[in-house]
Amino acid sequence: MIDAPSGVHAELAHGRAVRSSIPRRAHAALAARGADDDPVGRLLEQSSHRLADLTPLRFARMVASPFAFLRGADLLMAGDLAASPSTDLIVQLCGDAHLKNFGLFASPERRLVFDVTDFDETAPGPFEWDLKRLVASLSIAGELGELDERRRLRLVRTSVEAYRSSMRRFATMGRLEVWYAALDVANVFGDLGGFFTDAAKRSVEDLMGRVRTQSTSSKFDDLIERTPQGPRIRLNPPRMVPLRDLGPLADQSRETVDAVLAGYRDTLVSDRRFLLEQFRVVDVARLVVGVGSVGTEGYAVLLTGRDDDDPFFLQIKEARGSVLATAGDASSDPGDRVVAGQRIMQATPDAFLGWYRARADRGFYVRQLYDRKASVDVERLGAKQLEIYGRVCAWVLARAHARSGTAAAIAGYLGGGDSFVEALGAFAEAYRAQNLADYRALIAAVDDGRVRIVP
Repeated sequence: MIDAPSGVHAELAHGRAVRSSIPRRAHAALAARGADDDPVGRLLEQSSHRLADLTPLRFARMVASPFAFLRGADLLMAGDLAASPSTDLIVQLCGDAHLKNFGLFASPERRLVFDVTDFDETAPGPFEWDLKRLVASLSIAGELGELDERRRLRLVRTSVEAYRSSMRRFATMGRLEVWYAALDVANVFGDLGGFFTDAAKRSVEDLMGRVRTQSTSSKFDDLIERTPQGPRIRLNPPRMVPLRDLGPLADQSRETVDAVLAGYRDTLVSDRRFLLEQFRVVDVARLVVGVGSVGTEGYAVLLTGRDDDDPFFLQIKEARGSVLATAGDASSDPGDRVVAGQRIMQATPDAFLGWYRARADRGFYVRQLYDRKASVDVERLGAKQLEIYGRVCAWVLARAHARSGTAAAIAGYLGGGDSFVEALGAFAEAYRAQNLADYRALIAAVDDGRVRIVP
């Protein structure tokens, strides 16, 4: 039993009652697709609404591995989740909670924290959708690490148990206590509290010690070149292409950037606006990052403050409708949706996070490009490290979900038995197989010329 304040018991009871309509064992099921389903066709249709010259790069990144494919195929999994049994325990979803969308960055208070890092697909929806994407990514990463099914199931089981135990703890905490909870890497033992064993804590500390971060200034040295006109963004295609090297698209891109920067300021609180006005724009580049977002518009904006030795980068990213639209996303503006979702889920959102509306179905959001950010190289983790990393991500995801105010109901639904844990193990294995089949379909489409990739 959860030792909870009296006001929590009704929420726990509601969560337990949900089991009658959606039994926990039902989450093992992966809905069958129609006989005429064409996953490659759906991905091509999605790309048709993006920048055409980047489509071959997007698919080139997706064919790199089954895990890379998973990152770029969030549309496919969103459809599979929507067709599968789902609870009505609604939280703000990340929408793309795979292992590589967690990472380290500096908080506005200059602490190094570990949190969810990408919110392009954020939307309200059933809590288990994020958790299912997390465990599917664990199973796929485990297979890449040559783990057999037994060890992959162990990865999933430990992460689901970590999510469940964390949610049970959050259910007993006050709303403000949950809201301000964060995984502070500098004080990891204090933040983990009683969530894990002492041995697990030592493993987490060791894992975090392996992540090498760079200072903002040293990271900027890789991005900037010194010219007689002052600092400029260094050409590094395809990731970074200054507008001066972009050809006919340069003028239109600069108009977009100017409009976003002018309008986005109004979504910042007054002190952040005041600080931003102390910087001036000196250069802009088209920016291509990640896998799933390749083909959407993105820009890196170099600004300087006190002088040329005081650089600052902003990132502008295009936002469109979430692939989780079926989860009930009723936001009127895509950029606002992303920013609102990040502010709800992330313990310490970027101080310069804001948004701009271009038109009803298209917007942009803005954040700092680099602020002592670093991510874990998931493919290089051994079995034990991957297990611990999965636990940490599960804690972070539980904390992010608990901020929606439904921790007790979710804890009541999950209970203390093995039904849900075993169901998600079966789901993870089923989705690993589905993802592999879709990945092979893309490989075949490349081989027969249906899909073009960059060399």
